[in-house]
Amino acid sequence: MTDNPVFDRIQKDINDNDVVLFMKGSSMFPQCGFSAAVVQVLAELGAPFKDINVLVDPAIRQGIKDFSNWPTIPQLYVKGEFVGGCDIVREMYASGELAQHLKDKGVAVAA
Repeated sequence: MTDNPVFDRIQKDINDNDVVLFMKGSSMFPQCGFSAAVVQVLAELGAPFKDINVLVDPAIRQGIKDFSNWPTIPQLYVKGEFVGGCDIVREMYASGELAQHLKDKGVAVAA
């Protein structure tokens, strides 16, 4: 626990879920193209993930940027580790690195 309740909420979601995507909108209804692209990548890999819609909570929307020291959303976490945003996720997917990373971390993927 920290003295920052927003960071505590973020850390709890990251700890409680193997794969977490902080995004604009939801996996069923992404509200930006970058978030939609990461959802599509995860869906193609068959990787289960928790989506967290930053648009419903301004504290989380800013808090995740401060937490990761990364200025943009979406942000992908795997087994507690920050992986990156949309461009990094797409590059890792294209090279096969993302599927391997998920497998290495014990996350079941279809691809």
